[in-house]
Amino acid sequence: MPDLPAATQRSRVRVPLRFGDGYRVDAELVTFHGLVDGQEHLAVVLGDPAPGTVPLVRLHSECLTGDVFGSARCDCGPQLREAVERIAERGGVLLYLRQEGRGIGLYNKLDAYALQDQGLDTYAANAALGLPEDARDYTAAAQMLQALGIAELDLLSNNPDKAGQLRDLGIDVGNRVPTGVFTTAHNVRYLRAKVLQTQHTLPLGELSEVGVG
Repeated sequence: MPDLPAATQRSRVRVPLRFGDGYRVDAELVTFHGLVDGQEHLAVVLGDPAPGTVPLVRLHSECLTGDVFGSARCDCGPQLREAVERIAERGGVLLYLRQEGRGIGLYNKLDAYALQDQGLDTYAANAALGLPEDARDYTAAAQMLQALGIAELDLLSNNPDKAGQLRDLGIDVGNRVPTGVFTTAHNVRYLRAKVLQTQHTLPLGELSEVGVG
């Protein structure tokens, strides 16, 4: 097991969450000291796992356009909404990670959108800007889980890289639980690219070629 630098819990505060569709749940937000990347990542603790079960965990990368503004060019906002409810029902944690645009930042993500409008897919657009397809590193996420006392979990994700990185960092990932499929006329090409290029577990047959994002 890698010898990760220890992170510690900095603060815990209860916050009632309210979503646009009316769903409500109380959460506990946890901040940390000692995260290796120096970012202000956040743990959202929801529900209580039943005795003898492991928590359900999602690593959710920040997406201002999708999470806040409801952009239809990605599936991030609906995934966040779904994850909060599913984790609250079972008990677990959503790690909200400050990794906008798969780690390239907000401005670069919007530059990549402009290239996607010219026909490139989401990964090719990053490459055209001289940026990595996916710059995310989940070391801080593993630190957060250790600080929360979580060494074993089921992971709510379609992305095999998240599970692989966590396992390499010493976290015991049991099952990888797929999220729902949230298609719009603007994100189908984006979702297909995730399946074809980074092996996300989404039903390819349901993702037609219609769309622009």
